[in-house]
Amino acid sequence: MEKNKDANKPKKLVGLQRRKAKAGYLFISPFIIGFLMFMVKPLFQSFYMSFCEVELGAGNFNQIFNGIENLKYCFTVDPEFNRLLVEEITRMMIYSIAIIVFSFFVSLILNQKFKGRALVRAIFFLPVILSSGVILGLETDNQLMATLAAQVEETTSNISVTAALENVLRTSGVGVRAFEKVFEIIDNIYDVAIASGIQIIIFLSGLQTIPSSMYEAASIEGCTKWESLWKITFPMISSMFLVNWIYTVIDFCMRSDNEVIKKIQVVMIDQMKYGRASAMSWVYFLVILAFIGVTSFLISKEVYYYD
Repeated sequence: MEKNKDANKPKKLVGLQRRKAKAGYLFISPFIIGFLMFMVKPLFQSFYMSFCEVELGAGNFNQIFNGIENLKYCFTVDPEFNRLLVEEITRMMIYSIAIIVFSFFVSLILNQKFKGRALVRAIFFLPVILSSGVILGLETDNQLMATLAAQVEETTSNISVTAALENVLRTSGVGVRAFEKVFEIIDNIYDVAIASGIQIIIFLSGLQTIPSSMYEAASIEGCTKWESLWKITFPMISSMFLVNWIYTVIDFCMRSDNEVIKKIQVVMIDQMKYGRASAMSWVYFLVILAFIGVTSFLISKEVYYYD
């Protein structure tokens, strides 16, 4: 009887995994259908356009194949594209790391038991709502917000603790370049916080799957909170770091203040060079895709998977 029970366990696991897979495909099926119906054709058209010179006519346009001339223009003729590409990739790496670190430590705090925890969690998720659609436009273009920000600057007399500390470190010559990046992130902590809502929720979902008995056993064995963080918390939610990293990089590439995207828009709308704009878009896309692939491969080496 015991052998039959042991033999049935793998079958039950396979059946459960199959049902989970079906449920997962059912949830993502609207995206798959929408992508196949509305995105595949424009994607291939854009790819072909990147190898063409587009001539606009009356109510139509002609695509004249010119090989890799658009790519040559991007890398050898255009005076800004290479510089903007390197700057944005560097900024993306720095800010993505800052967002991951910020969201992880905030999720650790929000996972603790204290009064008003649900309210605090809602407050940290508000940036996700505020950074969408019309509300974002009101935030960036509202004259009242601009006037309020100017009034705050006047009342504080331009006093900044980070600026004063940065001047001291700059004078002493201690790690100037590194500290400049750190202080830049601190000065833009609002941008970091507003981009961390989804990551905080993902980390929270991972933290809540860790059994409290593991921490209790570690405490009995004499582990400190710091040791438990590195030996239990990090390994158990390491897969969430990979998910959040990919999401953060992709989210950063779609920001409205992305200089590469602005450059592509100028070439496409102002200069009406659709072939060059398509080439720039595909170069940026492939660079980001390669970056995600390399970094995800490196992160996955440290990911701990468990059943």
